[in-house]
Amino acid sequence: MYSFIKKISLAVAGAVLVLQSPIALTAEPLIKVDDNSFKCITSMTKVGHFYVDNLVGNVAGTVKVAKDGKGEYPTGSVLQLMPNEVMIKQQKGYSPATKDWEFFWIDVDKNGQKIYTRGFAEVNNRFGLNCFACHVQAKPEHDLTCGKGSENGCAPIPVTQAMFGALQRTDPRCPGSDQVSAEDKIALKDLGEIVKALTEKK
Repeated sequence: MYSFIKKISLAVAGAVLVLQSPIALTAEPLIKVDDNSFKCITSMTKVGHFYVDNLVGNVAGTVKVAKDGKGEYPTGSVLQLMPNEVMIKQQKGYSPATKDWEFFWIDVDKNGQKIYTRGFAEVNNRFGLNCFACHVQAKPEHDLTCGKGSENGCAPIPVTQAMFGALQRTDPRCPGSDQVSAEDKIALKDLGEIVKALTEKK
């Protein structure tokens, strides 16, 4: 299963980059993020169909905003919908253009994870779509997050909740991720077809 996820990850990460203007940063980041800052996605706190955490311990604050569906996330907040994609909230004022969010694409396997790319305007997701370009469409009250897609103001993406769930449950860092249900196998197969079609257009 890891080889499937890695194949999709690398194929899309190597797709055409979406160029944006550089984002000006105003200070040194308070949250020092490295390969060890991440963990099995299902060990985080689930809110709706995504997972949250907080790197400075304020999990309750992060969970509250996620459950409310609006408001400003506290410093250190971590949001993940898929094992490879991560948003981390730096201190207020660090990156005004991205509301202090930093985007990450990480490669994952059973031994852990490694940051493949990180930043602000330059990070693309597994579909070759630019993270910031998508999230900047969110309505102001949603703090640049697309938790409910078009309801938050973000453009829809071609992934079903069944696909999201299958990716989360097959995160190779998580215990039991190699036990894939029949439903998840179908969802991952369908996702693979979508990724193939999107990358062939690039």
